[in-house]
Amino acid sequence: MGGKAKPTKHTAKEINAKIAAATVNKGGGKEGRADRNGGAAGHAKFECPLCKVQAPSIKTMQAHHESKHANIPWEADKCVNKHEEHGGVTTAGVGVRGAFGKK
Repeated sequence: MGGKAKPTKHTAKEINAKIAAATVNKGGGKEGRADRNGGAAGHAKFECPLCKVQAPSIKTMQAHHESKHANIPWEADKCVNKHEEHGGVTTAGVGVRGAFGKK
């Protein structure tokens, strides 16, 4: 005759997940601040040479230039590529979850 069996309180999978969450650095706090801010380069790729405003693409930078610096001619080659300046990587630390694909 089957009774009401009490299930185990915690599975091994649940305990291992709790241990991993407690011991693995997820990028929070002081250690992850640089990663959350985009590292040395920042998240935006291009920087306006005139006012230092950052934009994610050259097209966005052109729109910024046309609206804010209309009296100066647009030259795309004068925009600073912040990612190339800092080695091509914005963030590659603990704060970027899922940045590295599983193999």
